[in-house]
Amino acid sequence: MSIEKRLSELGLELPEAPSILGLYKPVLVVDGLAYTSGHGPLKPEGGFVTGRLGDDLGVDEGSAAARMTGLAMLASLKAELGSLDRVGRLVKTLGLVQATPDFAAHPAVINGFSELMRDALGDEAGVAARSAFGAASLPAGWAVEIEAVFTVCD
Repeated sequence: MSIEKRLSELGLELPEAPSILGLYKPVLVVDGLAYTSGHGPLKPEGGFVTGRLGDDLGVDEGSAAARMTGLAMLASLKAELGSLDRVGRLVKTLGLVQATPDFAAHPAVINGFSELMRDALGDEAGVAARSAFGAASLPAGWAVEIEAVFTVCD
């Protein structure tokens, strides 16, 4: 089943691909791998989820922000590749969580992204190697920032 069909069955819509905020490519394809730049939690109505986990945001809100980040990333992949059907599998995820020094549930927050990828790409192709870190600050005050590597099929 195609990724876009799975997303539709889940009742999820991709946002417009996020605007570029600096000198970089949102997606760069090299030797059959799509490297995504850091993406933030783009709200469906525009703008981003901002805040610090352990202060003004809880784990559930952070997980929802990570899920939004995944949808934004899929939108960037679709814009670059022309179709999400060219995405083979998720290989590696790096998740950053803007958090207080005592916050320790970074993996639970990034699970929002990981669960979306599993649901969209399937149990095998959507589960990757992953790291989750806390950060003192992130661009534009984002609650989370995530980058990932995907295989690309021709």
